Amino acid sequence: MSHVSSHSPHGQTPLHTVQVLGGGSAGSSAHVRSLAAGLSARGLRVTVCAPDEAARTYDFTGAGARHIPVPRSGDPASVAALRAACADADLVHAHGLHAALRASLALTGRRVPLVVTWHTRAQAEGARARLLRLLERRVAKTAAVVLGTSSDLVDRARSRGARDARLAAVALPAPRRPRPTEEPDGFLHKARAEVGAVDRPLILAVGALERNGGYDVLLDATRAWRHLDPLPLLVVAGEGPERAALQRRIEEELLPVRLVGRRDDVPELLAAADLAVLPSSWESRSVLAQEALHARVPLVATAVGGIPELVGDAAELVAYGDAEALATAVARLLADPVRRAELRDRGAAQAATWPTEDETVTQVLSVYDELTQPLPYT
Repeated sequence: MSHVSSHSPHGQTPLHTVQVLGGGSAGSSAHVRSLAAGLSARGLRVTVCAPDEAARTYDFTGAGARHIPVPRSGDPASVAALRAACADADLVHAHGLHAALRASLALTGRRVPLVVTWHTRAQAEGARARLLRLLERRVAKTAAVVLGTSSDLVDRARSRGARDARLAAVALPAPRRPRPTEEPDGFLHKARAEVGAVDRPLILAVGALERNGGYDVLLDATRAWRHLDPLPLLVVAGEGPERAALQRRIEEELLPVRLVGRRDDVPELLAAADLAVLPSSWESRSVLAQEALHARVPLVATAVGGIPELVGDAAELVAYGDAEALATAVARLLADPVRRAELRDRGAAQAATWPTEDETVTQVLSVYDELTQPLPYT
């Protein structure tokens, strides 16, 4: 393995890093694209091993990286493809637990440093939870450095036996879609009209419709808003296995909720919203929370995982699973323009404290340098 600094003097080959992405949540995929662009700009050779659909959405080659399609499955062919891709890597950086496991299998018998970023925490019960714990332990012990996107993930990595676990500086990547060129009021009105919220408050939730998303609790909360006039509309952007069950409840209980599926205009919907809600059972660095504070949209969120650390006093936080507290927080905010204005200002101030994309790349680069410097001769 060629130990060379990423800032290598002339004549040395640039450091080759392989970024491994598994299923790739929106947060981790956007993070890898941001890293690929920043590391390439600093002279590193970057290869991204990711499923084709992630490459189509995030355009890793447009960011200056080479893309090698590797499906997310853990079958031998997938591991073999990864092993070939990592053949001349100086360092491998895996994002997420399953990507890290496959990367560690692909590097078996080779002395190539493995960096792992834990972006989120998998949820499981019973036998699956035990299996997950074993998987986390294996990954934590194999990695030279584990970067956790929230303090509780860093603690979790340490409890699983990580030799070196640190808090990752993860930026919210700048949106790649240009903002609308028409007048802000025009596009906001259009966004509200399209979802049916012209003369009523618009509340937005965004995320995968999964059991741990808290959407059942959120639907319970909307029942308590039915006495409000005008009646708020909750719009939920996202897809997932719980969609049919949620839709059935909305129809049977006549709830003021619209499920609009996966959308590529979330920034526009968010800018048009009066409030954003995040009802999850666990989050690390929630993309919605970051986008809401950046966009000066008041946020009501559950006080779970990395959320309190991320938002500080710039959001209304409630306990997970408490529909009454969620409903009360939303109703109170809708009735209090002074508090909403205060949260908008606090949100913008909090967002200004988060790491930039440049700081994210700088931190990762310093970890790479640390792990690829040749040991001094003794």
